[in-house]
Amino acid sequence: MSPYDPSAYPPFAVTVDLVVLTVRRHALCALVVRRGEQPFQGRWALPGGFVRGDEDLAAAAARELSEETGLCAHDPADPGADNGAHLEQLATYGDPKRDPRMRVVSVAHLVLAPDLPAPRAGGDANSARWAPVDELLAASDQAAGLAFDHARILADGVERARSKIEYSSLATAFCPPAFTVGELRRVYEAVWGVALDPRNFHRKVTGTPGFLVPAGGTTTRQGGRPAQLFRAGGATLLNPPMLRPEV
Repeated sequence: MSPYDPSAYPPFAVTVDLVVLTVRRHALCALVVRRGEQPFQGRWALPGGFVRGDEDLAAAAARELSEETGLCAHDPADPGADNGAHLEQLATYGDPKRDPRMRVVSVAHLVLAPDLPAPRAGGDANSARWAPVDELLAASDQAAGLAFDHARILADGVERARSKIEYSSLATAFCPPAFTVGELRRVYEAVWGVALDPRNFHRKVTGTPGFLVPAGGTTTRQGGRPAQLFRAGGATLLNPPMLRPEV
């Protein structure tokens, strides 16, 4: 039997990529970083990086999230925590040619959080920004498009978010701990890219068991008359669901 030779095996790596979505100025935006190194130097890309030898996938995703945004992932074991971003595994991407350096499999994660501040670049990224997802997905020119296969990953993440807010309470992850029905409606409008009737929306969300509960108090931060504040209820699945309008 031949002795074991690690060099006989082709190089192989695992990365995590993050689809970080937030609502800014009533538009669904994603975090992108400009790559400071090859490959695709100078191109915009989703934040992410290689999984370290002592990390599992969730820990790697949480680390990249902290490094790129300063956010901590929400701990499901502590449902009362207000400062954690929603983090979930999205999909795995393993095309042999997706990375010119070596065979790299990426485990993408979806991150949802309320209106986030200006990002800071870290690692091999020399700048970072929030960009409207419609702008990123419409870029067909190779020089303007996202690096690697990140356009596909971003599209999959956006569709996951659009679908999940139909049948789950995930839309509240885009909101601050206490929010108005109007603020929640603008989240749905930004994620779905549609205009919703305010009265019908108010009736649906306040009439769905466990979706919203009164937080106590009102706010005028949106202008006009004081609006009642709510917080996310205990329901994770909505019955009936909030069906996406036909566009």
